[in-house]
Amino acid sequence: MNTTVNADPAELAKFSELAHRWWDTESEFRPLHQINPLRLGWIDSLARLQDQRVLDVGCGGGILADAMARKGAQVTGIDLSTKALRVAQLHALEANTPNIRYREVSAEALAQEQPESFDIVTCMEMLEHVPNPASVVRACATLVRPGGWVFFSTIHRNPKAFLFAILGAEYLLKLLPRGTHEYARFIRPSELAAFARTAGLEVVQERGLEYNPLAHRYRLSHDTSVNYLMATRRGLGA
Repeated sequence: MNTTVNADPAELAKFSELAHRWWDTESEFRPLHQINPLRLGWIDSLARLQDQRVLDVGCGGGILADAMARKGAQVTGIDLSTKALRVAQLHALEANTPNIRYREVSAEALAQEQPESFDIVTCMEMLEHVPNPASVVRACATLVRPGGWVFFSTIHRNPKAFLFAILGAEYLLKLLPRGTHEYARFIRPSELAAFARTAGLEVVQERGLEYNPLAHRYRLSHDTSVNYLMATRRGLGA
């Protein structure tokens, strides 16, 4: 039996250290709070969340998971950060969020336990933090039912992404703590699309996520050269 967990202890420690600040909209997690309505609206526009069984992989403190539950989905959020999950659970209790639960389990382990159990799987801002992103993509494909949707978001690997996502966001604008991202772990859209196809997922749509430093606002666009989102769907015969 393979007991290797597809997680980087240093990455888990980094986010665990900040866990208590997940729901502070002026904290290091401010960008996640700012992009959350965009992510939520995009997901809901393609795969209506109401009454769907949804899994959020790498849910952290539950920002997206909580919002999807409030859209009427039955949501399970999973993560390997104990502290982040405790924060997520506490927020759900305090905010009285309906139809949401959290588990400390990897996507791969849950895929063995509950294959084809979800209508929608989301994995946002997580793939660039794990040693083997293709393994997570395979697990997501296994967890979704045939015909179901899997949504990803991550960061392109190119000079522009290094300039904007690391130098700009972490050092100049200080939108994120220094060391949040490691350039070598960024994933080109072509690579993510290949992971998806190999796992039996069809790429349906790609969107870019752009930040305007003057207006302090994010927007969805067709420019996938830095941050991007990818909607995929599992074939009915998969």
